[in-house]
Amino acid sequence: MAAPGNNAAQTTGIDFPQRLGHPAPLWMLFMTEFWERFSFYGMRWALTLYIVAQFYGGSGTGEAPAGRIYGAYLALVYASGLLGGYAADRLIGYQRSILLGAVIMGLGLFTITVPNQHIFILGLALVITGNGLFKPNISSMVGQLYAQGDPRRDRGFTIFYMGINLGGFTAPLVTGWLASVLTNTPQHQNYRVVFVATGCGMILSYLWFWFGRRQLGAIGRPPPDREGPKTMMAVIVGAAIAVPIVYALISYVGAYWLAWLLGALFVVVAAMLIIEGVREGTVKRDRVIAMLTMFLFNVLFWMFFEQAGSSFNFLAQNIVDRNLFGWEFPTGWFQSVNPLAIVLIAPLVALAWGWMNRRNIEPSIPRKFGLGLIGNALAFLALMYALKHLVGADNHIPFWPLVACYVLQTLGELCLSPIGLSMVTKLAPLRVVGLSMGGWFLSQAIGNNMSGLLAGSISGETGMTVASALDGFTFSFYLLFGAGVVLFVIAPLINKLMHGVR
Repeated sequence: MAAPGNNAAQTTGIDFPQRLGHPAPLWMLFMTEFWERFSFYGMRWALTLYIVAQFYGGSGTGEAPAGRIYGAYLALVYASGLLGGYAADRLIGYQRSILLGAVIMGLGLFTITVPNQHIFILGLALVITGNGLFKPNISSMVGQLYAQGDPRRDRGFTIFYMGINLGGFTAPLVTGWLASVLTNTPQHQNYRVVFVATGCGMILSYLWFWFGRRQLGAIGRPPPDREGPKTMMAVIVGAAIAVPIVYALISYVGAYWLAWLLGALFVVVAAMLIIEGVREGTVKRDRVIAMLTMFLFNVLFWMFFEQAGSSFNFLAQNIVDRNLFGWEFPTGWFQSVNPLAIVLIAPLVALAWGWMNRRNIEPSIPRKFGLGLIGNALAFLALMYALKHLVGADNHIPFWPLVACYVLQTLGELCLSPIGLSMVTKLAPLRVVGLSMGGWFLSQAIGNNMSGLLAGSISGETGMTVASALDGFTFSFYLLFGAGVVLFVIAPLINKLMHGVR
């Protein structure tokens, strides 16, 4: 059975001291996640640019393989949450899992500073393994701060999501600035400083949680019979075994075959969750089916959203006019538009959900997901318009359509991603909350891997062109918009399967 402490907050969450209307530990988890996301996004914006510059001499022929490595990396980052969630549920608890994951991620971030492709991929493998132990489990603990039925839970996840995006906003600006100041080179041309800075961010995340975890009490503690060092050592050994496996998946399997492997893994996880739901009765079974249905739409959302770190990067570098009043806007700084928009818009969205909830008109979870897909679609519509009508004589488009794209994606993200995290904690069987959260991140992993394949297709063999970008982004708009409409149509059926959960 799962640790009693892992589910303690289902009944005791309301006993936490309250701060700004929410349980006090939420703010400690907020800052822990801020520094972890600083580390993650601090290297994410640089990843494809670094691969092309370091291993392909800056040639456009490196864009497609860089996109595929990026997609495989992101896919494995989120897929690893499946094993990390299981380890926390059954073996070492959420708290120890987060601390171990932070250490492994930090090692990986410092390892990728070595300018050798094999060592670089080894560093990515360490980051992936550590992230699997960290990411799903801190999200699970946010849900456990609230009692079942507490209407503040969605708003709590939205606040937590702001921590994620404050880190994401700060990271590209700070790491790019450090690269130029510490080395006296143009921004984005010294990636080693970027990676060291993100490693330091991971150290801060570890320390913040280490000193703040006492606030959590029993939440996230392992089962009493798992408190000893033996289970911890077993997980450490498992992580050591996982690293070379992940290395092999990136280096030798590749994004295409990884898509099939992740799909098969999703089927296995879905079967495990359905079996657990059936054991707990008809209501839990139906809720698991509803949750898995939303996972499938989540795949589509992230397949297109994660063009931000691949095809959008190459669009910004090669096709967008970044000259602003004689100053060239750095390519990587576009990555701060999305998190900045989230920080500014998320409080308004949280207030809007609360206002509608008090009047019994708040959209259901499926309809919020549908709004998310349509918002993502409109982002691609902005790029379609620019690539059709605004291409100048120099074969460049203006600055603003890409900024508008990121803002529209943000609106879609706020309707889907924090709501999805909250949804899992509401619908998952209590014994497998961590596994269910791992399943959520697995669906995101599948979408991320497919994003790399799509980005590679858009860039082709010689690099992105206006025509290839227009074709790829047109396909993206129609598929996303159609999926959003379908979800609106079938929302009543999914709501019925949820049995009153909103």
